[in-house]
Amino acid sequence: MSEDLWPLHAPIDADLTLPQAVTGSVTLIIPTFNEAGNVGELLRRLGDALPDPAQLPCEVLFVDDSTDDTPAVIEKVAADHPFPVSVLHRETADGGLGGAVVEGVKRADTDWVVVMDADLQHPPHLVPELVGEGMRTGADLVVASRYVSGGSRAGLAGSYRVAVSRAATWLTKGLFPRALRGISDPMSGFFAMRRSVVTAEALKPLGYKILLELAVRCRPGKVAEVPFVFQDRFSGESKSTAREGMRFLAHLASLRSAAPLARMIGFGLIGLSGFVPNLAALWLLTHAGMHYLPAEIVANQAGVLWNFLLIETLLFRDRRRHRHWADRVGRFALLANADLLLRIPLIAVFVAELGMEVLPATALALVTTFVLRFAATEALVYLPRHNRS
Repeated sequence: MSEDLWPLHAPIDADLTLPQAVTGSVTLIIPTFNEAGNVGELLRRLGDALPDPAQLPCEVLFVDDSTDDTPAVIEKVAADHPFPVSVLHRETADGGLGGAVVEGVKRADTDWVVVMDADLQHPPHLVPELVGEGMRTGADLVVASRYVSGGSRAGLAGSYRVAVSRAATWLTKGLFPRALRGISDPMSGFFAMRRSVVTAEALKPLGYKILLELAVRCRPGKVAEVPFVFQDRFSGESKSTAREGMRFLAHLASLRSAAPLARMIGFGLIGLSGFVPNLAALWLLTHAGMHYLPAEIVANQAGVLWNFLLIETLLFRDRRRHRHWADRVGRFALLANADLLLRIPLIAVFVAELGMEVLPATALALVTTFVLRFAATEALVYLPRHNRS
């Protein structure tokens, strides 16, 4: 990944030296993607909200994935501001806006990090209040919430976006009740967090819902909330698209399957769903005149491919780079078909040697081969290769 970090209060080729952490010091991380029309007004309002650097030592870090002139606009308007402003421009937008926030967190050397959007739907005047609430209450995480008394989602455009936001909130809180306890608005992109509780290396963001990623993987101890009114976008277009919605669902699946037991359950449910394409392919092949025995073998591959695609997308998204995709497909198909060859001998052993009835022996063989296939898939397909000295 090619990155350029521009400290805008110094020549571009100067070394950037981050300050030592000061109690109450803040790095304000703002991920941007084509926000040239917003950053001038954003910095002006931040200047009004943070008038005295001695009271709240603050630096602003834009992490930019733009394809327009957003970095140049930031450079132009930053010179007159009382706080340091820097731009980290990423040539490759790994992890989307969430990945941009993580890159910013890795560079932060302050007591607090505050995350907000650049489109002014998050009111800049609340930045001191978020940090102040955390210092007053001893909270590790302070969330600006639309769903507590005094908050509002007024800036959400249309009933469709309101419904999607509410459904996403219910879904995430249902999937992660313990991790999101005390957070009424897990979809919020406006929050303050103590830098000391963030383990950036553990984060694996996908898309723009970085608060969910931080809350689930870092598990902050005490959480506080501050109400805010979600504003209308100042300029430009919303980044909420159907594609981002699909990335959000994939992110949920990845977070929910992080534990081994949850991964095994997901593996089993995906395996069950594979019966649908398997049976559909078998029906098509036999009705086309193919003998049922070769049709069984070919149809099984349809189920194998279905399972592979879902497992790649939902369970092992963050482990796909360890092997080439063709290597992963070949290993997965080999293990899935070996399951058929192993099951019949196991049933014979259970019946002949252990004296079991056929039905219980078949059920036990299915469970045994499922556990073995899950363990072998994780170990032989998705775990990193060992480096050879």
